[in-house]
Amino acid sequence: MIPDMMRSLRFVFLLSFITSGLLSYSQPDPSAPVFKWKVSSKKLADKKYELVFTAPAVADCSLYAPGQDLDGVRSSEINFSDSSLVAESISTTSPVQSVPSAIFTSGKVQLIKGAAEWKTVVVFKNTVPALLLGNLVFFYNRGDAFMSDPPFAFSVPLEGGVASGSKIKITSIDIKKPAADCGDDATQNKSLAGIFLLGFLGGLIALITPCVFPMIPVTVTFFTKKSQDRKKGIVNAFFYGLFIFLIYVAITIPFHIASQTISPEIFNNISTNVWLNLVFFAVFILFALSFFGLFEIGLPASLANKADSKSGLGNIFGIFFMAGTLAIVSFSCTGPILGTLLANVANEGPWPLTAGAAGFGLALGLPFALFAMFPNWLHSLPRSGGWMTEVKVVLGFIELALAVKFLANADNVEQWGILKREVFIGAWVLISAAIVLYLMGWLKIGHGSGASKRSVIRVFFILFFTATTIYLVPGLTNTKWANLRMLSGFPPPISYSLYKHHVLLTRGIEPIHNDYEGALAKARAENKPLLIDFTGWACVNCRRMEEKVWTNREVDSLMRNEFIVVSLYVDERTKLPAVEQTVFKTGSGSDKQIITVGDKWATFQTENFGATSQPQYAIISPDEKALTKTKFYTPDPGEFADWLVCGIKAMKK
Repeated sequence: MIPDMMRSLRFVFLLSFITSGLLSYSQPDPSAPVFKWKVSSKKLADKKYELVFTAPAVADCSLYAPGQDLDGVRSSEINFSDSSLVAESISTTSPVQSVPSAIFTSGKVQLIKGAAEWKTVVVFKNTVPALLLGNLVFFYNRGDAFMSDPPFAFSVPLEGGVASGSKIKITSIDIKKPAADCGDDATQNKSLAGIFLLGFLGGLIALITPCVFPMIPVTVTFFTKKSQDRKKGIVNAFFYGLFIFLIYVAITIPFHIASQTISPEIFNNISTNVWLNLVFFAVFILFALSFFGLFEIGLPASLANKADSKSGLGNIFGIFFMAGTLAIVSFSCTGPILGTLLANVANEGPWPLTAGAAGFGLALGLPFALFAMFPNWLHSLPRSGGWMTEVKVVLGFIELALAVKFLANADNVEQWGILKREVFIGAWVLISAAIVLYLMGWLKIGHGSGASKRSVIRVFFILFFTATTIYLVPGLTNTKWANLRMLSGFPPPISYSLYKHHVLLTRGIEPIHNDYEGALAKARAENKPLLIDFTGWACVNCRRMEEKVWTNREVDSLMRNEFIVVSLYVDERTKLPAVEQTVFKTGSGSDKQIITVGDKWATFQTENFGATSQPQYAIISPDEKALTKTKFYTPDPGEFADWLVCGIKAMKK
């Protein structure tokens, strides 16, 4: 028994060592470009320039010459950040060879096998910027492989161009040495415990799905009966649960590695990027349809078969592969639940992702260990049956509601007007009402009718979703009851409404919008502190602050009368005028293109206030000195008001 335990512990320590090594591992970006491009410009006439792109030859690689149609894909393309200019087609002065191709339907392609020189001419309709930003997309051939580098992001100076009038300002703000010692010390990840508990709740929900619940008695019986004695069975079941936990934690390791090699704003961009939100929308629709029984989502069967073949080893490694088999075969049920959790905390950074996955894995693995220790508890479990299918259907409706949220994120950022506040709430009303109809047995979906016996639990959920539906309905109106404070942050902001003048907007602070310099000038003129609100269109906690905290009578009075308030949207996708676009050298030494309004304010926040999460609030004096530490999401109006008062007192000293 003792030697087995020691071998088991050594395996766990080895696994922990490998995991910690992966977490701390950092290396150069593996997607480093093969071709090293350079770009220069030559003025041809007023507002007319020639751009020349050159790249040295690369052994065993041939560039596809520009101007070709590779089965619907352009062989090369230049995308400019200035949409007002007109660009000619790319030409080349390099020797071009026409060679047979088995890849493309044309049968022949044109390749450049040596050094490359490509040219294009651009004509500006408006003011010529001093610096032109863009990216070059190209493809190359290595052997029989059709390959591409990441787009070559370039910035090229233009003779006679107008210099940027709006640069990223590095201020004299020192948030580490404020005038008053009040505010938050941590910049993010303050709610890891809450995210862990949310993940734990998600794991408990996953336990009662048809993919997992029937496995509990089967697996526990396997360990307790196949083992040589009860203690051995308990130990094996313990490691089985532990490995389930570690497998789900390991899913988040790539995010820790990525966080060391890419922009610190990447996790915020995940939550605000339009295309990623649209992808999440489509994925959650698929999850919902899967829960409705239209099809099953699963990992490749070959992966499950390989893991299952290893699970019969009869030792600690076999137990590990048994845990892996459970994670794989239950993916159709656990994947949507875990995916929902991770997608909603992705903007917080890698550790919240790990906290959520750890909570999920613990809730999923813990019952196997507990029921092995106390096998008599198995008799208290409800029998598997149709109720589990009904759980999946209800979860499918919830996935639909979350899909609507991701579509709303994209709509809020781009301001398409598709899902304004009342349309969003209307969709949730229909989904909530559909759950009630299903649980009542009046709506048939898949194999679950929802018409089984009216148990206490069923009645509870019928009443819960009925109350939810009733609560949501006033959100469709233009009345004082439309605020829906319990859901604050999830629907689009009240300002994004079908009603031209919403009744709830007749009061409340109206910050200056995306104009830091203007707000600072006003603060100097009125000799008031400047309250900076780093926010985002798709920021849930920002909406909660605005709708729950800012509307507090004391907070509203302080913000309205004692401060100049400016809101800077870090996910604003509106492009800056070409003359204001630039390349900024960050504090870490990397170059970052500043193309959109959001790029500007996200960089301003990172460089001056050391954070990438929103909301973040800062109080500075008119001469740009930090009056307090910054403040993050604070749902308690009293606490936020105390911080504002602290800033006012620091200003008067």
